[in-house]
Amino acid sequence: MIPSYWLFGSKQRILQSGSVTADHYDLIEGTFPPAAETPLHKHANYSETIVVLEGEVSVYVPGQHVVLKAGETHFIPKNVPHTIANHSSIAPFKALAIAAPSGFAELILNLGIPSDGGDEPPKQEHDMQMVMEEMTRIGDTILGPPGARP
Repeated sequence: MIPSYWLFGSKQRILQSGSVTADHYDLIEGTFPPAAETPLHKHANYSETIVVLEGEVSVYVPGQHVVLKAGETHFIPKNVPHTIANHSSIAPFKALAIAAPSGFAELILNLGIPSDGGDEPPKQEHDMQMVMEEMTRIGDTILGPPGARP
């Protein structure tokens, strides 16, 4: 069984990481509960492709709001501010994230809160000082809280 980690309200499973792909990419499965949303952020060292498996997701990038349904994809280049949101109040969405080159899996492993296997986010909150230090090391930057738009 592949372990899951909670990161900013979404449950992440690392399907492949740089250790298996020679650092070419990470393949992550993410499940966002109803109303979950990432902080506004950007990645300096890797691009991100979102592939929606179930449900519907909103992707916000500068000047654009894209709504994706199952089977649809969206590419987010390096250094592009973005946020990913589940606007449904009843249904989760599930997607694959392909981060190339690898880096996202390391962030999840170092900051994620291990899941107990359930679908409810943990009550434990992230240590934001540790988050900021690790994100700086990886090359990621939080630009605003969930709800902020690029």
